[in-house]
Amino acid sequence: MSGNGAMPEGCALVTGASRGIGEAIAKVIAADGIAVGINYRADREGAERVAAEIEAAGGTAVAVGGDVSEPGAVEKVFDELEERYGSVLILVNNAGTRADNLSAQIGDEDWDHVIDTNLSGPFRATRRALPKMMRARYGRVVNIASIVGPRANAGQANYAASKAGLIGFTKTVAAEVARRNITVNAVAPGLVETELSEGVGDHLLEHVPARRAGTPEEVAACVRFLASPEAAYVTGTTLTVDGGLSA
Repeated sequence: MSGNGAMPEGCALVTGASRGIGEAIAKVIAADGIAVGINYRADREGAERVAAEIEAAGGTAVAVGGDVSEPGAVEKVFDELEERYGSVLILVNNAGTRADNLSAQIGDEDWDHVIDTNLSGPFRATRRALPKMMRARYGRVVNIASIVGPRANAGQANYAASKAGLIGFTKTVAAEVARRNITVNAVAPGLVETELSEGVGDHLLEHVPARRAGTPEEVAACVRFLASPEAAYVTGTTLTVDGGLSA
């Protein structure tokens, strides 16, 4: 049995895509001729800007609001996209948040918010997407993890737990759906120049063999491959994008 052919008619959803890595991912997927849902929690203006830039470049996109940490919001986002573009056959779980502190000082609220956004959100979105992917016998799920999952970073116990959990989730779901021509992979960025990484990576830069931070576009290029038909035999893996930091 060989190759899996082109993607059937459907669309992509990128969560947390109003800026940064999510914006870059949405743009490269749209450049491949796929309609993209630009999900946002609060930055409607940013999401609409991203969608407008995609449309101006000849692509198809729409901004769709919803906080992925809320189960009802995930359902609403999918319903809105499916009505417009058909089944979500590419899902990029990118939405993420931080609430840094030493473990002994992390309150329940900050723990729950980070876990709900970074881990439960991808679980709910993936659970919602899989039935239609299985029906189409085609799907690509890419979870944006972090090197902080497998690598310690003091002051980020909640963030690290969420990203390590996301990597474990990725592997297990990949094994469950591989026979249906659905791949599930993770991309684990290191120090990347985004708003979310501000104040976190300064002490790491001297340890990066590449001696620089990465860019959202460099992460997006990896996601673009994993979301493509050509990546049909790549599943259950985590692609580290960190300039050699974890080498």
